[in-house]
Amino acid sequence: MKDHSASSRIFPLVAGLAVLIVGLIPALPAVARQLNDIEEVIIDYVDGNAERALDFLEATVNVNSGSLNFDGVRAVGRMYEEPFAALGFETSWVDGAAFGRAGHFVARRIRPGTPTVLLIGHLDTVFEPDSPFQTFEMVNDSVASGPGIADMKGGNVIILESARALDAAGVLDDISLIVVMTGDEERSGRPLDLARKALVDAAIESDIAIGFENGDGDPGTAVVARRSSSSWQLTVTGTPAHSSQVFTDRVGAGAIYEAARILTGFYEQLRHEENLTFNPGLILGGTDVEYDQSQARGSTFGKNNVVAEHATVSGDLRAISPAQIELAKSVMQQVVADHLPQTHAELTFSDGYPPLAPLDGNYKLLDQFSAVSEDLGFGPVAPVNPRNAGAADIAFVSGHVAMAMDGIGLGGADDHTVNETGHLWTLPMQTKRAAILLYRLSRDYPN
Repeated sequence: MKDHSASSRIFPLVAGLAVLIVGLIPALPAVARQLNDIEEVIIDYVDGNAERALDFLEATVNVNSGSLNFDGVRAVGRMYEEPFAALGFETSWVDGAAFGRAGHFVARRIRPGTPTVLLIGHLDTVFEPDSPFQTFEMVNDSVASGPGIADMKGGNVIILESARALDAAGVLDDISLIVVMTGDEERSGRPLDLARKALVDAAIESDIAIGFENGDGDPGTAVVARRSSSSWQLTVTGTPAHSSQVFTDRVGAGAIYEAARILTGFYEQLRHEENLTFNPGLILGGTDVEYDQSQARGSTFGKNNVVAEHATVSGDLRAISPAQIELAKSVMQQVVADHLPQTHAELTFSDGYPPLAPLDGNYKLLDQFSAVSEDLGFGPVAPVNPRNAGAADIAFVSGHVAMAMDGIGLGGADDHTVNETGHLWTLPMQTKRAAILLYRLSRDYPN
């Protein structure tokens, strides 16, 4: 039988962490004095309710909510209805039928005259009901494994516990909060504009957005910039003929040479562009090509002595800003247009997740979060390199809010694998940091 006591699962590690921090940061006593009485109440609340928070996290992890398990996604959403309603939030479920998914959980608590902060989570995981990875298990007294524990059911719990801590301190009315927990972050519904409409609408209404993804799993970092994630497809045709006629005026170079020229051109002209990648992940070429885009697979037939008539290349494009996306598309189309003899090529793009551009407001929000962390004795927080941050829902708020930050959820490792773990000591730590950040934003925004 598992020991569910707080002392066995959280407090020893938190105490050990505090000892470590005291040893590493001699100035900690002076820093700690910067916390006011309300912030001390927030800290006491989080510590006093750590066991309940962890029990709730375990309960949500044990409900399978793979993106295509609609019943499971809805069930996890329902687990948040009563706790948020008890705090005075208006809760609702956005049905996902229009975009082929379960839908989204939304909770709103608006207080006129206060800054509005959008808190972003997601209910779904990559682990469907047929996965062997289904349950929460303690690995040791500070680490647990479980499907989605870090990505991102831990982050969802931090959102709820932060709101509860503000309420316990009597300052929840000083800020307006909109919570959106999407049900398809891991496998987005289509069309994407409908799948993310609830999130975008909430962002338009908000001043600040904070995402509780696990980022790179390191609580010493946060995400202020994410690259986009979209796809492209190159379709090439050539003149089929006996291989002895390749390069002649009538036959030309063939489809495979033209595809190779284009890919080389992409590489040569764009590889030095910082934070831009354009990876060709699949290539098919020959006399006959069949490509199933929905399944990302295909087949081809060709012979060594036949000039290839067809070639298909599929890849992704990741950029740090809309301007960089447009630059890449323009250069890539220019490369494609310079055809080899007797060949033709077309390049099409399919937009996906937009970038979260590294705006000044994002860095300002990170600075405030880092200051909170230092005041708590947890040390500074640095920005994650955008090359190490994949696409996420917070990207859809870009351009709608003055400040955005992500990656302040539960620390962990090996997400998207059956070895996924959550670092339990970061649950109270991240909750304290998030709640005090929200409290300070309620007092200082705009500043």
